[in-house]
Amino acid sequence: MATDEDGTTAGGTARTAPQGFMALPGPVEDRREVFAGYVAEVVRVLGLDVVHEPEPGDPRTWVDRARTALYKACRRDLILSKESFQTLVAAAVHDPDPSFNRQFLEPALNAFGRGRVRASLLGYLRAGTDLERAGAAKAWYWSALPLRMPTVRAEHPAATGPAEPDDAPGVEAEWYETALREFVSNEHLDVRRCILPGLPLRRSAYPPELHDLVDAAVAIARAHPDEYLRHRVEHQVGD
Repeated sequence: MATDEDGTTAGGTARTAPQGFMALPGPVEDRREVFAGYVAEVVRVLGLDVVHEPEPGDPRTWVDRARTALYKACRRDLILSKESFQTLVAAAVHDPDPSFNRQFLEPALNAFGRGRVRASLLGYLRAGTDLERAGAAKAWYWSALPLRMPTVRAEHPAATGPAEPDDAPGVEAEWYETALREFVSNEHLDVRRCILPGLPLRRSAYPPELHDLVDAAVAIARAHPDEYLRHRVEHQVGD
């Protein structure tokens, strides 16, 4: 489950952070320039007021200022167009920082609903590039956040559907099956690193026909040359 900044899970209950987890390594490829293009699209579509030239002595990058502008906009009365949905999700998927990608996902969650956001992330996992699959897995973590931005709304809620707190039926189960299959079949290191932390590794979490894939995923992670995968799997087996 996702944990908010105040130490609560997406369900709203306090928990103690697990001990001993190795931090997720940075992506194999540096995609910051590509990400900046998606941020620029967020700025354009949402009409954010972001100065392109830094002020004297300001150490922040333009992307940092765009993040701040979006954060402030979400604390005001923000009406999101239909175009905003995919723009925000795409920025979250391409954000290289797994801590700050929630800044783009959370407005979409509140305006358009959890089911629609999760269905979009599932689409990236199924048909995106390897980097998009990895980014979707990182963004999925935050898709369980509670909806706490009442001032962020869709421009035409009747067309987009209400921002329901519950998941669309079956989307979560589809995600875990797809993620399990992707982890086993896709050898891209970033994809495996990003999928594993959110992947249940107990047979009881899946129907019987997927139990062999669960065993295969555990075996792959345990024997993998990547230290992060070997370390992480031991914390998750039997959880």
